[in-house]
Amino acid sequence: MTDLHAVLLIAVSSAVTILLRFLPFAVFSGSRKTPAFVEYLGKVLPYAIMGMLVVFCLKGVSLTAFPNGIPEAIACALVVLLHVWKRNTLVSILGGTVCYMVLVQAVF
Repeated sequence: MTDLHAVLLIAVSSAVTILLRFLPFAVFSGSRKTPAFVEYLGKVLPYAIMGMLVVFCLKGVSLTAFPNGIPEAIACALVVLLHVWKRNTLVSILGGTVCYMVLVQAVF
């Protein structure tokens, strides 16, 4: 890959990303009302994406081989408890990640 090719690739990727970020504001701005379906997706999709991420993160857990998913279960439980307690997504995810890494690196 030449330098020119790399620069063009980055430029096109940047332009498409910027266009996709600003397109909803251009389409749904002003006096036009946002369609009900788009509002529905805005409410439902964050939860669906989080569910997909949980499935993706836990898909490789083996319950038949040591440590039998114990670190994952403890970290997931901590995420739920932190979120119920603090109602802060960042704290919940960070706490669960740190807990999982400590369990995997130092305990199991």
